Amino acid sequence: RALRRGLAQDGDDFPALLEELCTYLGRESRGQLVKAIPGQNSNVPITLLGSSDFSAQLAAALGLPFAFAAHFAPDALDAAAKLYRERFQPSEVLQNPYLLVAVPVIAANTDAAAQRLFTAPQQRFLRLIRGESLELLPPVDSMEPLWSDIEKAAVENRLGAAIVGSDATVQAGLEKLVNDTHADEVIVVTDTYEHSDRMDSYERVARIAAEIKLVPNVERIFK
Repeated sequence: RALRRGLAQDGDDFPALLEELCTYLGRESRGQLVKAIPGQNSNVPITLLGSSDFSAQLAAALGLPFAFAAHFAPDALDAAAKLYRERFQPSEVLQNPYLLVAVPVIAANTDAAAQRLFTAPQQRFLRLIRGESLELLPPVDSMEPLWSDIEKAAVENRLGAAIVGSDATVQAGLEKLVNDTHADEVIVVTDTYEHSDRMDSYERVARIAAEIKLVPNVERIFK
């Protein structure tokens, strides 16, 4: 928001703003009027986070790692992942494309228990489309009394990439996600009402990730 200097902009200048950010973190250039302190020459690795074909193509053209926000925009995931890999141009940062995919994940001891925990983020997205507070509410036994058919379809669409269930269900979901998108890394987004449930889910997902070798090799990402 600081770089955009206002919320009225439509995003057309995003490539220029990204280039500007890179100059603040990279080598100082001749005639540069603004210097970031700290920041200049820090060469902090930049990953472009996006939710559209446009951001995928921009990351590919610049040779940057690309993180796709499927935790709220799952519809464009497959197309964006394909575009990014097809149009990737090697750069000083990366020689090969590196794709990260963010998805909602909740793991629990049973599918039913995980689905109940999932009603907390479902309620949050329901409140989002209603223009209400985004406060995370306690889980409920059923969402049916809370939403209309249209609202249900809208929430399920926004959370369409969610992987929710027992360890076995989550493992199968993560493996399918990686196979379908060829993701190099998965960003796990876990919204649960109780912190203990979130920690339990993270621990389960960590064990699953280690088992199916979903732990990223950071040295392979950046030269």
